[in-house]
Amino acid sequence: MALKEDYLIKKITYQEAMEIVVNNHYMKRKGPCSHAFGLFERGKSQGGLQLDLFNKHEDRLVGVVTYGVSASSTLLRGVCGDDEAKNVYELTRLWIEDSTPKNAESYFIGNTIKTLDREIVVSFSEIDQGHVGTVYQASNFFYCGLSAKFRDPKVKGLEHKHHTSYAHGMNMAQVREKYGAENVYYVDRPRKHRYVFFNAKKKRRKELIGKLKYKIGSYPKSPDRT
Repeated sequence: MALKEDYLIKKITYQEAMEIVVNNHYMKRKGPCSHAFGLFERGKSQGGLQLDLFNKHEDRLVGVVTYGVSASSTLLRGVCGDDEAKNVYELTRLWIEDSTPKNAESYFIGNTIKTLDREIVVSFSEIDQGHVGTVYQASNFFYCGLSAKFRDPKVKGLEHKHHTSYAHGMNMAQVREKYGAENVYYVDRPRKHRYVFFNAKKKRRKELIGKLKYKIGSYPKSPDRT
């Protein structure tokens, strides 16, 4: 199956992207989103030929990728310093149907990331989900170790919610004041594999690599791979 012939990529709205994300992505919640793209399987006739304009099947949405400005100023400043903090996007959500070809994810990322209006893209792979970032490795991201250690606030009775839904924009003193100090406790945030991509060419890319604050390491491997 040829990706270019059988699939196409289109910009989609925030609402369209988040509906897919909430219903299909393992995190089941919205994320920061400045740009959203859909991967579509082209509509075809039963014989495999493209239908004419008078009998056209709609293209079917089979994947979503979103890029946005991280809510963490520490992340934005931490990649390449304060001077490049406003030049950073995070790849916040990626979902693709299992039925798509093996290289569909890297094809999807590669053809959307180059259209972005920022030069630094960071993404994370959830170790707790058994992910090592294979798709980012295939997309030529740099591996930059594990995310920093953090402790997140939790409120008794709200453990089923993500902390950003009830503590967004508040410091720890404000969280304790709002919910009561006796109801607030802390848990270690699971660390993640961190990847960085430089959306720039030659001289500028070399300049950004020189500003990178993280050490570039070898790609981690899946536990079932040697």
